[in-house]
Amino acid sequence: MFGILPLILAANALADTLEERKEAILRMEETAATTEQLERKTRSESRLKDEGVPILPSLPVVESEVEARVRAESAVEERALCLLVVALKGEGLEQEIVDKIIADYELDGLFSPKESEFISSSDYSMQDRINATWRYESAWIMLWALGFVDELDRPDHIVDVPRAVTFMRERSVEQFRSDAVLRPVAQILDEADLIYRYHWAVVDARVNSKDTPAGLEGGVVYERHYSLNWLIGYMDQEWDEITTDT
Repeated sequence: MFGILPLILAANALADTLEERKEAILRMEETAATTEQLERKTRSESRLKDEGVPILPSLPVVESEVEARVRAESAVEERALCLLVVALKGEGLEQEIVDKIIADYELDGLFSPKESEFISSSDYSMQDRINATWRYESAWIMLWALGFVDELDRPDHIVDVPRAVTFMRERSVEQFRSDAVLRPVAQILDEADLIYRYHWAVVDARVNSKDTPAGLEGGVVYERHYSLNWLIGYMDQEWDEITTDT
């Protein structure tokens, strides 16, 4: 009995969270979209149509520049570095070197709870490692948001991993922070809106047992959506709790 109670409570908490998200999404849909939001949506849909990616015209707009709670530049810098370390450990970097990077880049205490568990553990599965290496895609989004990466290509291939690591390896933590310049909110929202619609197409194809459209890489699309939702403060969720509603 005592073993079942925590599961019931967890299930109830999850149900509450899902209901809250549904209610929040419904409120977003019922709120009149601004010209800024509608123009952003139109640009995204036009690009997807040109690429042969299916669209859902009724898919809502993303937050406006006024509504978005874009993360502070310092938080994005920390997230970029933490994600690179997580991915490096996933690739098999020795713990001694991982610990040195954390110390050199002053990252102790900045990892999310799930990241901290992985970073400090020697008992993890191959799937844990695979999940960690996918964080190169998330790190790439942060590097783009900070101006290190000029533009985001179509999400149909994985990132240039050696180049991603170079942005950190060739700089001290002070140089990294000095060189970083957070992009304007409008640019971040443009990419958030676009990936939202890419992800809908990927999920729709999967649900309907179709091939992923237009050569898109589902894993890349997911990581970008996850990361951009964190960047714009979607649902006020922290890193481990980010959702990618479509």
